[in-house]
Amino acid sequence: MKLPVIKHLTQFIEDNDEDFIVETIETLENLTEVPSLKDEELDVIGELISNMYGALEVNKMVKDGTPKKEALNQFMSRVLGSIDK
Repeated sequence: MKLPVIKHLTQFIEDNDEDFIVETIETLENLTEVPSLKDEELDVIGELISNMYGALEVNKMVKDGTPKKEALNQFMSRVLGSIDK
């Protein structure tokens, strides 16, 4: 996951609607079922999907009252904490 990408997607959600991200995730998840995709292509799609899920999570935290910067930092801390375990 990349914080700048999640931050950008979070701003996109604020400017537009989270339904765009949800529908894009559904499309990308469906695309992973194409049998001719190479591992590298699946990795890129997976990274995009995880960043989008991250943006949705940060957006939920902001809706619940957490300031955006703090929500981004808390989310990334959780991600990094789960990697370290």
